[in-house]
Amino acid sequence: MSMQTLTLYRFPHSISQNAVVPRYAMSRSSEASFPTITTTSISFSQLQDKNADLSLKIEEGFGTNGLGILSVTDVPGYPSLRRNLLQLAPRLAKLPKEVKEDLEDPNSRYNFGWSHGKEKLESGKPDILKGSFYANPILDTPTTEVSFIQRYPSYCGSNIWPRNALPELEVAFKALGMLIFDVGLMLAYHCDQYVSKGMKTHKDEGLESILRRSRCHKGRLLYYFPSQQGDPDGNSLSSWCGWHTDHGSLTGLTCGMFTRDGVEISCPDSAAGLYIRTRSDQIVKVVFGKDDIAYQIGETTQILSGSYLCATPHCVQAPKGNKSSGIERSTFALFMQPDWDEKLNFPEEIHIHKELIPSNASLTFGEYSEMLLDKYYHQKQ
Repeated sequence: MSMQTLTLYRFPHSISQNAVVPRYAMSRSSEASFPTITTTSISFSQLQDKNADLSLKIEEGFGTNGLGILSVTDVPGYPSLRRNLLQLAPRLAKLPKEVKEDLEDPNSRYNFGWSHGKEKLESGKPDILKGSFYANPILDTPTTEVSFIQRYPSYCGSNIWPRNALPELEVAFKALGMLIFDVGLMLAYHCDQYVSKGMKTHKDEGLESILRRSRCHKGRLLYYFPSQQGDPDGNSLSSWCGWHTDHGSLTGLTCGMFTRDGVEISCPDSAAGLYIRTRSDQIVKVVFGKDDIAYQIGETTQILSGSYLCATPHCVQAPKGNKSSGIERSTFALFMQPDWDEKLNFPEEIHIHKELIPSNASLTFGEYSEMLLDKYYHQKQ
């Protein structure tokens, strides 16, 4: 198989470190010490129109002054597909222990099937607060090439479905994952149009082309277990998900579903949720509609776009207080990323992970990802 080549361009102008967040609706919650910002949004009908000029929206959400996130509204069929999958997360988590053990895949670093207590929190403790189920919603078996499976097991492995214990999961997971993927491709097209105004790109090097031909997209269904007294680490801003920046290309996110005793409820703590660190080093809480799909830029896209599209660090805070006792949360993320065999030609000047990437380096996305995984796993030991 021939490797696709991507040229990563040097950013032609400096990035302001004192950026002002533009034109967002901002409010300050009485329970939170950080501003609350509603994401920039694009309607599905606008996104469908390839002739629409969405550059201002793209810049507002993903540009050098943006938060690295925007949301897509009014996507046909999305609300029911979201509900169908998220309501299965508690049922999956409550399957018998032996059934869940059969869904584990240690060889992939638990990047396929069920994972619980395998990842570590920022404190270094095992993360027992949430369980995850990973699968590729586009391809059950991305490749049969043994050398690839051995080298990149977290991308090239095959899906593991609980087809006997919870057959509905596969159908719901693939349906939602595919929809978020399709909408993400539409968004990627408009991102390419925006980037092309500032830098020269080859026909096959745009974000849409990279994602369309990739075989290693990964969906993650997350379930946060209920606590009897609320989250014991609830005072930490990153109590549910530690600070990180996605290293892929584009991440599609659902709004979380909160339940107690199997009944959907509103989140009892207005301070809980997604937090982002801005380009000017401020922390803000970010919200979007329950029926909207949010998309975040990953580090690979920032490099590929010469930093015209920017990734940002983010975390998730758990609800706290007595009202949070017994609360469950379910959500879903789709990590859209280049193929493991996609060749990345890095520029002489690197703004991200420059301690890992030599000047003018040439790495596949699989090699690049392994370097990052080794770095982060080493840090957590």
